[in-house]
Amino acid sequence: MPTFVYMTACDGCGHCVDICPSDIMHIDPVTRRAVNIEPNFCWECYSCVKACPQNAIDDRGYSDFAPMGHKVRVLREPEKGFISWRLKFRDGREKNFVSPIRTTPWGSIQGPAEYELPPEGMAESQKLAHEPEHLKAGDLRTITKDKFIKYELEEQHAA
Repeated sequence: MPTFVYMTACDGCGHCVDICPSDIMHIDPVTRRAVNIEPNFCWECYSCVKACPQNAIDDRGYSDFAPMGHKVRVLREPEKGFISWRLKFRDGREKNFVSPIRTTPWGSIQGPAEYELPPEGMAESQKLAHEPEHLKAGDLRTITKDKFIKYELEEQHAA
């Protein structure tokens, strides 16, 4: 379900605007708070929920896992390295889910400028730049052009 913003908690920092892949999180020029301008186009990736430092963005859960009257809260805890999801049911029961923010250590991923230029001829290759060394799989097998079979399609005309 789409996200929504608690206006009293939002400070208008814009983290949600920067991270939203569908570009539907905007800062309202009057209230200077975040708003989901097109909830029907929400991808439900919850990037904005996870990125919000004020925990001002929430989501409406689906009825298959969160029945009517529920509350779903997402809390990003970078100091612990986790994202916590808390589901609170109408009868007071709670379910808590914890997952890592990332699977690699902080700062371990290189930016594009930090890589060397791809080797000569890589543009004609089936491999992506730097793919073999990062997969740690040795030499990757590829299909050469002589292995492809060209089929000629015959057109049949009804008489």
